[in-house]
Amino acid sequence: MSLEKEYLDITFLKENGFVRKKCPSCGKYFWTADESREICGDPPCGTYTFIGNPIFKKKMNIDEMREYYLSFFEKRGHERIERYPVVARWRDDIYLTIASIADFQPFVTSGLVPPPANPLTISQPCIRMEDLDSIGRTGRHLTLFEMMAHHAFNYPGKEIYWKNETVAYCTELLNELGVRKEEIVYKEEPWAGGGNAGPCLEAIVGGLELATLVFMNLELDPNGDIEIKGERYRRMDNYIVDTGYGLERFVWASQGTPTVYDAIFPEVVDKIVENSSIEFSRKDEDMKGLLAESSKLAGVMSSLRGEELLKLRKSIADKFGMSVEVLDRIISPMEKAYALADHTRAILFMLGDGLVPSNAGAGYLARLMIRRSLRLADDIGFTLTLFDLVELHRKILKAFEFEVELDTIQEILELETEKYKRTIERGKSMVERTVKRKKKVTKEDLIEFYDSHGIPPEIVISIAEKEGAEVEEVEDLYAELASRHSKAEKKEKPKILKNDYPETEKLYYNSKLLEFEAEVIGVEGDLVILNKTAFYPESGGQDNDVGYLIAKDKKVRVVDVFEEDGVVVHKVDGELRVGDKVKGLVDEETRFRHMRHHTATHLLLNVLQKKLGKHVWQAGARKEKDKARLDVTHYKRLSDEEIREIEREVNREIMANKPVRWTFMERNEAEKKFGFRLYQGGVPPGKVIRVVQAGDDVQACGGTHVESTGEIGMFKILKVESIQDGVIRFEYAAGEAALEHVAKQESLLKEASSILRVEPSILPKTVERFFEEWKEQKKEIEKLKEEIAKLKAERIAENYEEFDGIKIVVERIDEDIKTLAKLGQKLAEMGFVGVLLSGKEGVRLVTFSGHEKVDARELMREIGKLVKGSGGGRRDLAQGAGQIMPEKDEVVNLLFEVLSR
Repeated sequence: MSLEKEYLDITFLKENGFVRKKCPSCGKYFWTADESREICGDPPCGTYTFIGNPIFKKKMNIDEMREYYLSFFEKRGHERIERYPVVARWRDDIYLTIASIADFQPFVTSGLVPPPANPLTISQPCIRMEDLDSIGRTGRHLTLFEMMAHHAFNYPGKEIYWKNETVAYCTELLNELGVRKEEIVYKEEPWAGGGNAGPCLEAIVGGLELATLVFMNLELDPNGDIEIKGERYRRMDNYIVDTGYGLERFVWASQGTPTVYDAIFPEVVDKIVENSSIEFSRKDEDMKGLLAESSKLAGVMSSLRGEELLKLRKSIADKFGMSVEVLDRIISPMEKAYALADHTRAILFMLGDGLVPSNAGAGYLARLMIRRSLRLADDIGFTLTLFDLVELHRKILKAFEFEVELDTIQEILELETEKYKRTIERGKSMVERTVKRKKKVTKEDLIEFYDSHGIPPEIVISIAEKEGAEVEEVEDLYAELASRHSKAEKKEKPKILKNDYPETEKLYYNSKLLEFEAEVIGVEGDLVILNKTAFYPESGGQDNDVGYLIAKDKKVRVVDVFEEDGVVVHKVDGELRVGDKVKGLVDEETRFRHMRHHTATHLLLNVLQKKLGKHVWQAGARKEKDKARLDVTHYKRLSDEEIREIEREVNREIMANKPVRWTFMERNEAEKKFGFRLYQGGVPPGKVIRVVQAGDDVQACGGTHVESTGEIGMFKILKVESIQDGVIRFEYAAGEAALEHVAKQESLLKEASSILRVEPSILPKTVERFFEEWKEQKKEIEKLKEEIAKLKAERIAENYEEFDGIKIVVERIDEDIKTLAKLGQKLAEMGFVGVLLSGKEGVRLVTFSGHEKVDARELMREIGKLVKGSGGGRRDLAQGAGQIMPEKDEVVNLLFEVLSR
């Protein structure tokens, strides 16, 4: 069936009086029950007609509209499911949840995993940052929005419902809200994304797109028979109803306010206006008119940058009989207030769902939102804090639960505000220097200033304009910054095996199984593949096992183990043949050390989340034989007492000897029972996942573990450091490795005590006393050095020569450069001019001047030519080095020559 037939196949439309027309403006097809309608009405083919003229029979707020929608579909057999976090923890390709269907990708949409309910309905908060620069200006764009949706997942032989029912549901919902079918336009707009595609109908009322009905039934295939947006697709076996209803747009349409912001969070907008330098109220009738006209016109414009923005402003200014400059002074601050209201709601969801601002990954996007908000607040003279707005949003959003407490969010925002202020202060002079040197600021310069130094584009542009530098015109810069960091980098691993092998039977989940028998089914050089193995391959941050493979006539050492596409590969230091029957021996000490470190890592992470908060997430881990490390997201350094308490708590968990259990579970069952905190160490593939419960910690994990926490023995934190902004690294040891560390520390303590001839118990006081005495002696030595230098300088000065009233000293003194400089400084203070040379560390020299008309740096340039070297310094003292040691007379003659000039 062609794409056109896909639309014609929706019999509900024809049966209910809808006819298919082609819009003469955009050339797209649309369906309407109003025979007199000629254009689709979708901007720019029309404009908003609902502003000041609500299209629903009842005005609703966010909570009322959400409940109305979800209840509507519940009554029609859909199971309501809870929203997913806006941080897409179940995905390894994107950071933020961008649509309701993203909740079910890739495992449900591919058919690998059944959906949590079928059919289902949800209202999913989503964050999209591609329109970041348009927020506030258009009246309709939002960074965070709720995508109300109903989904049906159809499989061969099991159809839930398809196109007709979907369009019928949409029509019925709009009818119930008070929209006649003659007012609804269904516009054909094929959808494609993420490797899938399908026909799509956009539901438009009053010029506003309210819903998107996607019939996802195609997948990418270069030989496919359907082409969409330049790529070819073929039909999938499974087919999915993927709808998206804009909650905020429904609320806006029900109220008919000038902008969507006035409809969804008017209290926040008012608080911003009341506590800023904005002189106009959005409730003023003239202001309402300006904003309404701006929204209508912005809706039909393709861009709101440069000439297009000026065109928009001029059109409104002409209509209201004012200049563009006056209009801009009125409307621009209000647009920034709207953007600030939008951004702070997105910040609440980001931080509330566990993001920690940083310079990389998902944390980059949180910091970008915060810094853009701070910049907007500065622009409009906002006198409160970002947290004041976040807290207000939290009070309004009663329907939501967040993992992270408001107190933590407040602390994060306060720290981020301080960092922002410091960044701006430090960065201004750097920008000035760069601008003066380059005379032009490009788009890449603006991106570099933000990404490398945290300096907002507006500040760079402002400084450049003051310096008279050329600034490249840039559109949607913030959106581009977000786009460059919106997806996780996926590193493709090079394929190592040349041949294909069946998946290896994995025996290592029985962590204490150290001997096994197997058959060699593949040999590629020093790589051996067995039909089954108890050797653990390096994965999940855990080092591989080592040991031996023993055949009839040989014993080879296993030095490395890795996995490729389900096949476990053993790197050996000997030869084996295909068909060999082998006995595997896993090195017990290495295996058990890895097990202790891995289970200790789970306990540490759980303690950190309990002590520090739910914003703590694993950002990386490594479990080795002698130590382990865990990187976690956290927004500030830890105190020594906090670190000691964390260590004590982990040891308490160990001493409690809690069981460590694991089981294989259906992914949906595991997520429903334990949530997305399962995926601390990444997202394992497949319908079934291995769930490990170590004490109170539960994670999806494929590693080896002890059977009870008591087997870990002891836990010792070795080091805690910040490895990047927003990420803290813990380095630690468990079991024997911890004992070895303690023994090493004891040995060092005893050695230090022996050297100082004191008991270890009084070593700190003794060291402190020695240190204080050393500092006093150092001061005394420095004082004596000063006196010696003065005496030496006086002795050297006795042999001075004179030129035109200037006293000159030239001497060779074989001392280090530090001593040479000290002597030169003293001679300068005594009013002498000259050169001191040393051959102790190669050719070293200082030039000095105590005369107002002689510059030591100029002397260094000239003497540098003589010694074939160079140097630099201050007007009174310069230091340098060369390759040739000159005679004293040569230097004196050159000095006289320089002074004679």
